[in-house]
Amino acid sequence: MEIGIDTFVETTPDVTTGKTISHAERLRQVVEEIVLADQVGLDVFGVGEHHRKEFADSATAVILAAAAPMTKRIRLTSSVTVLSAVDPVRLFQQFATLDGISNGRAEIIAGRGSMVDAFPLFGYDLKDYDELYEEKLDLLLKLRDSEKITWKGKHRPALTNLGVYPRPVQNRLPVWLGSGGNAESVIRAGVLGLPLVLAIIGGSPLQFAPLVPLYKNAATRAGHDASKLPIDIHSLGFVAESTSLAVDKYFPPTQATFNSFAKERGWGQFSRSQFDAACSLDGAYYVGDPETVANKMIYMRKHLGFSRFFLHLPVGTMPHEDVMKAIELLGTEVAPRVREEFARSGS
Repeated sequence: MEIGIDTFVETTPDVTTGKTISHAERLRQVVEEIVLADQVGLDVFGVGEHHRKEFADSATAVILAAAAPMTKRIRLTSSVTVLSAVDPVRLFQQFATLDGISNGRAEIIAGRGSMVDAFPLFGYDLKDYDELYEEKLDLLLKLRDSEKITWKGKHRPALTNLGVYPRPVQNRLPVWLGSGGNAESVIRAGVLGLPLVLAIIGGSPLQFAPLVPLYKNAATRAGHDASKLPIDIHSLGFVAESTSLAVDKYFPPTQATFNSFAKERGWGQFSRSQFDAACSLDGAYYVGDPETVANKMIYMRKHLGFSRFFLHLPVGTMPHEDVMKAIELLGTEVAPRVREEFARSGS
């Protein structure tokens, strides 16, 4: 059972002070967070990708590479790479470089992303949304499998027996597929024999349970050993010394962030009752003291069968010291509880 953190490097106004941290300062903070996550024994750290003012994570591989020499064992991954709007050759080169700097700890989580800000920025048309993703995923997988490649597609110049360098330390650079719960994407991951990341950020996580056999069955039918394909869960949460303190610290920036995007997209406002429901045992958020968060991970793993868990934090801007404390508690108190439970049960 692997446990880690992922972040979108958010730079929204602080709900208490009204101040907005600079991109530069937030980037330096994230590097400190990655280093701490490694020191407290977490297994993986992921950085997302966005291309708008509220986030400083547009160059994911650069952020991870900045932390790589200061860490020893933690795996470093995108979370997620917006594959439809990136050149797979450059993406592979960047993460192969990260793999070299980290001595074999780089990964890519490829997905479509929940925002479309990258499309106009890089000159892509949203009408090609699905076609771009499928074509670029095909090229990315071929790049990791062969040093020299011949390939032809519709949205990128062809490659004719060209080498792509550097090559990664890992024999096959790990590529996971990210999904928000779309059955088609889950089946695609199974057919391709790729590890799956399920982003569960609302509603009941138990509604995702039918996707697990769907994924495993697709993999088996395609000739893959489904027992060797890991499943990762990405969910929102926060850890503090007490559950009341965790809720008090986490709810205001989470509500402010959700309401900001709700206004932009025409959604309803995010209420305290919705937040409390999401923090319940069957809800999507992992917010509380170490015992509460650990027990919820154990409960959900028994129902969903995941082998890796990402706690996404923060949502919105939170004091850096609070984020660091949450990472410390996740590594030193939550993770040991969860690992001990599953070591004892043999699952």
